[in-house]
Amino acid sequence: MEPENPSRFPQERLYPLEILFGKVLSPFEQFLRRATAGGLVLIGVTVLTLILSNSALHDAYQHFWHQHFSLHFAGWSLDHDLQDWVNDALMAIFFFVVGLELKRELLVGELAKFSDAILPIVAAIGGMLVPALLYSALNGIGEAHAGWGIPMATDIAFAIGILVLLAWRVPRNLIIFLTALAIADDLGAVLVIAVFYTAHIDWWALASAGAVFILLVLLNQGGIRRPLPYILLGILLWYFLLVSGVHAAVAGILLAMTLPARGCVSPAQLRSTLEEQEQNLTELLASEKTFDPLVNPKLSHLAEELRHHSREMISPQQRLEHSIGPWVTFGVLPIFALANAGVDFSQISGEMLWSSVTLGIVLGLVLGKFLGISLASWLAIRLRIAKLPQGVAWRHLLGAAWLGGIGFTMSLFISQLAFSQAELREEAKVGILVASLLAGIIGLVWLWMASERKGHAAS
Repeated sequence: MEPENPSRFPQERLYPLEILFGKVLSPFEQFLRRATAGGLVLIGVTVLTLILSNSALHDAYQHFWHQHFSLHFAGWSLDHDLQDWVNDALMAIFFFVVGLELKRELLVGELAKFSDAILPIVAAIGGMLVPALLYSALNGIGEAHAGWGIPMATDIAFAIGILVLLAWRVPRNLIIFLTALAIADDLGAVLVIAVFYTAHIDWWALASAGAVFILLVLLNQGGIRRPLPYILLGILLWYFLLVSGVHAAVAGILLAMTLPARGCVSPAQLRSTLEEQEQNLTELLASEKTFDPLVNPKLSHLAEELRHHSREMISPQQRLEHSIGPWVTFGVLPIFALANAGVDFSQISGEMLWSSVTLGIVLGLVLGKFLGISLASWLAIRLRIAKLPQGVAWRHLLGAAWLGGIGFTMSLFISQLAFSQAELREEAKVGILVASLLAGIIGLVWLWMASERKGHAAS
């Protein structure tokens, strides 16, 4: 057999613009892949929002988010201000991605095995109950009591982002534990929103949402593997839940649960196709003189078929999680922070800082989360229904418990549902920002010192 002549194959040409954009995009793509990037962007946007809220642009900032945007068709209309569109529509996409992550963890991830899942689940439950009790102890009556759900939530982007900053100093299983805990915590927050923060129920709209959900389940059971029908029905589900009074963000979780977790093509089928196409490619290269897919339809068809089968092996769930996830991390969450995190420092008084709402949130997130996560974990391990992850010591778990007090995104979201009075919302924002900052600093310092102690012990 004669060796193949390299000159028969077209040489790859790099054009100046391709080289230029490659140099520009490569670092950016690497940045997007970093687990800490989402938290860093969120911090930057939060700082920007606070600057805007305390500058000459304050009035313009407030006016912008309270402008109305309407959709009309015949006699039907949907009218909300921009802040409500962010909280009701964009956050539904955020919960959709949370639902995809939760489903993946339940099927093949850290929550798939009961023995691995029990500790983060129990820790998440403790980390929700104790903060709610502490807040309620300070706000037992009046409208302020409605904020009991605010300190229950952990912000997964901030908490994991800070922990990953210490990835080279802390056990890898600690990151896995906190990730699983935060996902279970998010699910608990969604249940709290659906059950306790629904002011009224439109039963016809709720029944319509139920019918759409059943149809989504039937699509899954019927073997429909294209994402488009699910997305279209998901929009209907979102609308009916919005009208029903149940917060529309719940639609994101429900839609994620119905998406197929298996692709159209199995790995065995893909392997068979690859073997067949390898033979076809060998014959094609031996008989053809032109190897440019642009002018050789046979080669182009072969490449397209391989691409199709490879793509169809990936499930709709994986495909959407990978494609939408970055948009949520670097788009939806920063926009949410921009719309909701603004605090006018000139309006902050000593009375606001020491109000029962502010103190309840700070105590709930900082102290309540730490006590709830650590005590629930200790009890589960003491009763021998769970065990510490391999390589994780108690000092590491306690550090993660402090980081659980970073409640930023979910806490802000629940505060918008809990309070109708602007004064209470402002007090909640102050409490959330102070508590998240304190919890982040304490957790970071704690884990740094715990890792140092581990290093000294090893030496």
